[in-house]
Amino acid sequence: MSDSHLVVSLPGETLRAAVGDLPDGVEVVLWDFESPAPTGTIDLVVPPYMGASQRLGALEGVATRLVQSQSIGYDDVPANLPPGHLFANAASVHEASTAELAVALTLAAQRGLPDFVRAASEGRWAPARHASLADRRVLLVGYGGVGRAIEDRLDGYEVELTRVASRARDDERGRIHGIDELAELLPSAEIVIVGVPLTDDTAGLVDAEFLAALPDGALVVNIARGRVADTDAILAEATSGRLRFAVDVTEPEPLPEGHALFALPNVLISPHVGGATSAMMPRMARLVRRQVERMLRGEEPLNVVYRS
Repeated sequence: MSDSHLVVSLPGETLRAAVGDLPDGVEVVLWDFESPAPTGTIDLVVPPYMGASQRLGALEGVATRLVQSQSIGYDDVPANLPPGHLFANAASVHEASTAELAVALTLAAQRGLPDFVRAASEGRWAPARHASLADRRVLLVGYGGVGRAIEDRLDGYEVELTRVASRARDDERGRIHGIDELAELLPSAEIVIVGVPLTDDTAGLVDAEFLAALPDGALVVNIARGRVADTDAILAEATSGRLRFAVDVTEPEPLPEGHALFALPNVLISPHVGGATSAMMPRMARLVRRQVERMLRGEEPLNVVYRS
């Protein structure tokens, strides 16, 4: 059964402009979650991007058919979303940009770009020989949409890639190892890229034992969530100089000003910007339009990950 009228709320003018014209019968209202809901019934709600989970309580008493997040991760949604809502994540929006950053962090750390930037800022010419990405043994931990996008982008870099997911299986590209095999896989990994979702099972996955299993000089890249890794364990290995790190996420986040990790030359930190590129808004707008079109046709929405 199709719908002839839909109310859609968007968090601001930027996404509204990107979405553009919608079919007849679709009413768009702007709601940034800072003020009360503009109406008691909203068919499709798009919350703000940053800090959205902590503001989901604004949906209390609002009748919705779908809450469409602008993020892929939803680990903090169950604790914040009032009962009675269907929640969809933003799969298809951030995978490409997050994978780009994962490869960029890996390349920058491997080729010593932070050292060159520091030397240039001091007016010094400082050539040095660094490790390649080519021919390295790369362990990709997490094989969802982001993991697959990372694999696609690594395809031309001539690495020896081993993939790890929550369970072992085979696909058209070969073997995917189970996460229960990590203890056997870590000792031979020169680079580990962590892209698992944050769950009860993955919180603290990258702990002291995980890091101790890696060979000297290995690089750990985290583009998952900060709580997937133990910050104290990272700091201990980085301070000793045994391992190298390139992370887009930290615990706590933001990392406090003056934190010891900032000062270490073998730690490269980006401030959780995996999805923060020019690709986000057009892709988010495309997803909103697809959800609207499916609702108008009476079809089930895409990317539903949770029902409160």
